[in-house]
Parts: sequence; C-alpha cells; structure tokens
Amino acid sequence: MDSTPAPRTYRVKSFGCQMNVYDGDRMAELLAEQGIAPAAAGEDADLVVLNTCHIREKAAEKVYSDIGRLRREDGSVPLIAVAGCVAQAEGEEIMARAPSVKMVVGPQAYHRLPEMIRAASEGRRVTDTDMPARTKFDALPKRRRSGPTAFLTVQEGCDKFCTYCVVPYTRGAEVSRPHADLIDEAGRLVASGAREITLLGQNVNAWTGEDARGRTIGLDGLIRELAAIPELVRIRYTTSHPNDMTQGLIEAHGEVEKLMPFLHLPVQAGNDRVLKAMNRSHTVESYLRILEQVRAARPDIALSGDFIVGFPGETEAEFEDTLGLVDTVGYAQCFSFKYSPRPGTPAATMDGQVPLEVMDERLQRLQAALGRHQHAFNRASVGRTCQVLVERKGKHPGQWLGKSPWLQSVHFTGEVRVGDIVDVELVEAGPNSLGGRLTPPRT
Repeated sequence: MDSTPAPRTYRVKSFGCQMNVYDGDRMAELLAEQGIAPAAAGEDADLVVLNTCHIREKAAEKVYSDIGRLRREDGSVPLIAVAGCVAQAEGEEIMARAPSVKMVVGPQAYHRLPEMIRAASEGRRVTDTDMPARTKFDALPKRRRSGPTAFLTVQEGCDKFCTYCVVPYTRGAEVSRPHADLIDEAGRLVASGAREITLLGQNVNAWTGEDARGRTIGLDGLIRELAAIPELVRIRYTTSHPNDMTQGLIEAHGEVEKLMPFLHLPVQAGNDRVLKAMNRSHTVESYLRILEQVRAARPDIALSGDFIVGFPGETEAEFEDTLGLVDTVGYAQCFSFKYSPRPGTPAATMDGQVPLEVMDERLQRLQAALGRHQHAFNRASVGRTCQVLVERKGKHPGQWLGKSPWLQSVHFTGEVRVGDIVDVELVEAGPNSLGGRLTPPRT
C-alpha cells in the first residue's frame, strides 16, 4: 500500500437538492474540525469530496466525468471521496470503475470521514454506506458559524415509495431528529448570525418528536417553538408531502408571523391515474383541497411544486390535465423534470415508456406555462413594500440581493449590510427576480 500525506486542504462539491447542500456544509465543518482548511479559489485541493445526487438519469456518469477532470497537468490526482446518493447506490461499482477514488461514503455515514481519510492516507480504499441516521447527527460537530440564512435538517429518509424515486433506497426510512437537538442547533445557528432558518427533510412535514414536557408534537409545534427565539426572524420548510399536511401545520401558516408565506408542496402530475401509478397516494382533488385550506389560512401565500412529465403510460390527454392543474393553482415558482428511469424502481420496468422527444416537447410546454404564472406572480407584486433579507452583494456596484417573504429574489441599491432586513418597494418585475427601491424604515 502506498501512503500519501494527510490532506491539508479540501473542497466539497455538492449537487442536487438542499439536503445535499446541508450535507456538504456539514462535511466542510467536519473537515475543518480535523484541521483541514478550505482550498483557496483557483488552487488545487489535497482532498476533493464529490457530494452526489442520484435523482436524475446519468447521475453516475456525471460522477465519473467529474473524477476525470480532477486529474492534474502532472498526472497526479487529489485524494477523492465520492459521497451522497450515488455513493450509496453504486458504491462498489464506483470503486471498481474509478481506481483514483479512495473513499465512498453514503449520506448517512459521512460523519465517519475522518477515520476514512486516515485509512485512505495509509493507502487503503474504503467504503461506508451504512444508514444509522441518528448516530450521524450525534457525531457531527456543533454548528458554530452561519450566514444570514441557514439550513437545518430535521428529518431524513422516506417511507412513501413513489414508484419513480430512489430516495427510500439511498436515504433510508423516515427518521426524525430529536426535538432537543434541533432546538440546540437552531439556537447555535442564530447565535452565529442566522436570521432565517429553513427546516429540511425528504418529507419535512412528517417530522414528529417529544418536546421538553414529553408531549408529542409535529412540525407545526416545532415551528412554534423556534418562533420563540427572539433573534430568529424568518422560518421556512421544505420539502413537504401532501399526505403530511396536518391541520395544525396549515393553521400555523396563519398564526405564526415568522413562518414565511411560501409553501413548496409537490404534486408531480395533474391526473389521478398517473398519480396512482406513481404511488403518490393523493388525488388532484385532495391536493387542491389542501391548497384551498392553506390559502384560507394565509391569503397571500406563494405556492410552489414539483412536476414530472412523461411518466410511463402518460397520454397527451393526461398531460393536458397537468397543464390544467397549473392554470388552476397559479404557482409562484415550480420545478419540472422529464421522467428519468432509475434502476431498481418499479417505474423503470413499467410498460409505456414515453419517447424522449415527446417528453422534451411536453416539458417545454409545461415550463412555458409555469414561467407565465411565475412572471404573473412577480408582476402582481409590483407596488408592494415588503421586508427583504439581504443575503449578498449583487453583480453591479452598490447592488444587493435578498429574498422577499415570498422567496422572490430582489435586487436593489443602498447603504445596507449582509444580514439586514430592510423595507423595499418592489418596482420592477422580471420572470425570475424583482427590482426594488430601498425605503425608509417603518415607524
């Protein structure tokens, strides 16, 4: 075995969802605690962690392409770790196909990176794809730094088994983190500068736990407790499942001022036969009924969702039903994708696989409809004055970027600082962002 020097610098490259962004940040914190520093911009890192996503087709091939690009001009390569969902699903194959990869670590085992790095530095190749989710969080370092916005994972895994999805196989069963741990981590994030916290989970509204008094509470109870932290100004959560939208959570949207008026609630299709084939366990009618209740609780709420086009067997008429649902709801934002067959999922072997060119055409039509509604929502915002959380500097001198309560990107100029919450009049609407004018603080 050839040993290599212990890494002094690292780079974590994350793909995919906000859960992966959170995991990437936690891995960076873990490496920093081991005395490994982030590599400076433009410089090679001794250790590169590719934090992968397995939701879309060809995700694994992208990993091998990224691995190849890590080879330096002199032929050497850094210490490479493949983490995340591709690592979980294809760990042994990665080791067989890519000799330069020294570590493969699944999304529930990355807290073991320090010992894996020590083994890899001694010349060994190591794989760890165990799934002890709660143990992982117990072993991670305490959060000590944050920007004005922060993610907080409260729940991981999925028990829904949608027929197109690999998450139950790569992230495991639904696990809720303990209440006390979340209150502690949220407090640390706020103490280190976070003014907005987004609660994360594969099915975040499936979270449940016991509060300090031993009472069983759901996500709405956790949100109400977090809202009592004085310095925490904004709370968001994602991603939700329609089956877990409780009455208490719906009511929280109207009763908890710090809970922002934004709900991401994926529906995936607008036709009941397709939804049943997806094993979504809700109907179009039940989904719309939830949205009606949420809007009754919080009339100004912005709605977001996910859609898949070209699911096996989807007819043109069934796709038209999806377009009809989009027009009925009037989404403020949305994510849309072509169906992507994932090995090991039931949908991958279903009859009626839709040709790629048909999926391409349907996706273009769907995204055009979603874009019209998003732009209409932005235009309807013009004339409002709202509070914007300043997140970073813009591209132009004196320009700043932040988020409205409805999760719209807003750019404006003025004398502010990152982390400020300022009053901004929305004066111009584009398809993806708004222009604003800084106004004097409200008295």
